[in-house]
Amino acid sequence: MLVDRTAAATGVEPRRRRLLPVAALLVLAPWAAECSWGGFTASGFLFVVVLLAPMYGGAAVLIRETARHTGGGWPAIVLLAAAFGVFQAGLVDQALFNRAYLDDTEFRDWAATSARTLVPWLGFSAEQAFDYIGNHVALSICAPIAIVESFLAPPRRHRPWLGGRGLAVVGILYILGSLLIFLDDSGRKNFMASPPQWTFGALVVLALIGAALLPRWHRPPRPRSGPVPRWYWVGLLVLGAHLGGWFVSGWPGVGVRVAAVVVTVAAIVVWSRREGWGQRHVLAAWSAGLVAAAAGAYVVPNYAPASPLAALIGDVCISVIALALIGGAFWRLRGAPSVRPRRAPAEPPARGC
Repeated sequence: MLVDRTAAATGVEPRRRRLLPVAALLVLAPWAAECSWGGFTASGFLFVVVLLAPMYGGAAVLIRETARHTGGGWPAIVLLAAAFGVFQAGLVDQALFNRAYLDDTEFRDWAATSARTLVPWLGFSAEQAFDYIGNHVALSICAPIAIVESFLAPPRRHRPWLGGRGLAVVGILYILGSLLIFLDDSGRKNFMASPPQWTFGALVVLALIGAALLPRWHRPPRPRSGPVPRWYWVGLLVLGAHLGGWFVSGWPGVGVRVAAVVVTVAAIVVWSRREGWGQRHVLAAWSAGLVAAAAGAYVVPNYAPASPLAALIGDVCISVIALALIGGAFWRLRGAPSVRPRRAPAEPPARGC
């Protein structure tokens, strides 16, 4: 992608070029969060994206910009995404604590089964917590960021897109979008968390944000020597971690999922510190969750009852969209060097956006 004359002369990209990835992330995040796994039929995609873009998209943009402005990189993004997952599921729609949250949906049986992993005193299911927070990390935040960044040229990929005013606008959108869900009783299903649940959720969110802002994430890592697998092996490993918990439920299922995540994260942390790690590895790792979600859409029901034809059309649309996004991102990376570039200090965008 060629940089235009204005950018070459001033070192600042035109506003349109910097706002396009922001708009893409605002749209992709809510679709990945709520539609990519089959929660809605195709006819509901547009409504879901428009309604939830301020909350999901706003969170994805704010998390990405915070990490890129501070130089925190992917460790900061993952920790902030987990904080968002706890905040969203525990304090906004409160699905984490509301045992009746899914009673009026086609997932009521799963909710009843997951109650076997209920955590005493706090009143939430460990199985549901793993799914809610894990899906927010993988689908709502990280996969959309990895895909959008992969479409950008390397000089733009890890730079901030927004300045102070732009971040303020997105922050207001996020607050309004979250309040829309919280203040609407139908969003919380007429439930309000107890003071201990509020306290627990808030403390976890603050701890994750504090961990994300630790200075250690802001120091560029020293690349180490050693072998790095091909990007598709990384994707297959992460895909296996996603699928590992599909066939085991209850506390054994939670144990399998935790073990799979620990092994996968440990391997990726080691590989990502080596010279051979590049953007294709990052894209393969995060897009694997989207692939798993699109595949699972064929076997999970929609939130509301739908005809078999409408459900099938929606599932096929999900597959087409997911493959187009992931395939397009890999196509955009064609010919790119497999080795990551040295991380340069973050450069602020132009004033005012």
